[in-house]
Amino acid sequence: MHESSYLAALLLGLFGGVHCAAMCGALVGALCFGLPEPVRGQGTRLFPYLLAYNSGRLLSYALAGMLVGGVGLVAAQMTAQAHFRLGLQMLSGLFMVVLGLYLGGWWSGLVQLERVGKPVWRLLEPLGRRLLPVRSLGQAFAFGLVWGWLPCGLVYTVLIWAITSAGPLEGALLLLSFGLGTLPNLFAMGMFAARLGHFLRRAVVRHAAGALVIAFGLLQLARSFI
Repeated sequence: MHESSYLAALLLGLFGGVHCAAMCGALVGALCFGLPEPVRGQGTRLFPYLLAYNSGRLLSYALAGMLVGGVGLVAAQMTAQAHFRLGLQMLSGLFMVVLGLYLGGWWSGLVQLERVGKPVWRLLEPLGRRLLPVRSLGQAFAFGLVWGWLPCGLVYTVLIWAITSAGPLEGALLLLSFGLGTLPNLFAMGMFAARLGHFLRRAVVRHAAGALVIAFGLLQLARSFI
């Protein structure tokens, strides 16, 4: 998988932050609410819990990416590899174009994919609730590990995209890149985070990011025909 794919996934996580905050902001609130008042009231003491939670969440993303990347690899080995990999490369380029349209605010159909994971989430949600209130870093990590499987159209889109990587490591790195991009919005602490959020919501910035990812996708498609 080309390096531009990882950059595109990172940008999706970063500029999809409004959606991420809506989906996961309540979870971060639930995490923080159960902590002792002295911890909640000091950013330096709260940070390790947020770090543990997000580490668990990103590990879930990476494991899911590894799984679907492995599925793509098996599929590639069971078919005519040259033609199959060419098809995957073209599909990867198309996904980057679709993601660019989302980032630029020109199409938001990706969030409809959230319906796909609801049956699985009904089984996992009780596990997350049992970890509340969070009292330790281990609980925060386990909480993030479970809630990393929360139905999210953006995550599912990157997972489908990861199949085209045709490799467990590549799939894991793609999901990890996306997860890293979501961190600034979910930490959302201090003046810097507030200014960053305001910057990311500017239409001209989102349009530029979307156009860049679309350019990556078109370049990937062009490579498929060379």
